[in-house]
Amino acid sequence: MDQVHSISPQITFDDFLKVDIRVGRILAVDLFPQARKPAFKLTIDFGPEIGTKQSSAQITVNHTPEDLVGTLVLAVVNFPPRQIGPFLSEVLTLGVPDANGNVVLIRPDRDVPVGGRLY
Repeated sequence: MDQVHSISPQITFDDFLKVDIRVGRILAVDLFPQARKPAFKLTIDFGPEIGTKQSSAQITVNHTPEDLVGTLVLAVVNFPPRQIGPFLSEVLTLGVPDANGNVVLIRPDRDVPVGGRLY
């Protein structure tokens, strides 16, 4: 299934700077059976400035807990926390759709320090 999305309205560079996207290392992955759609609960280390945060992510089709622990991911760290059932998701872990519309995480292709900001 091919997803077609229209291009969003233009924003300014200052608008882009308001979105704080950081790299973090996944420390733990837990199943989230209470979620409406299959999801994992991620514990992610963003370094000393931001600390450890939790995220709910619907990534169970393309990722397993075993392949996620220890890997780097990108996440928006300055959205307000979002209650998802009994779980408080503190950051939005970023991904893109595969050909079937299932999420594939965005990950740096080499080791970089946690806490680094996307620019």
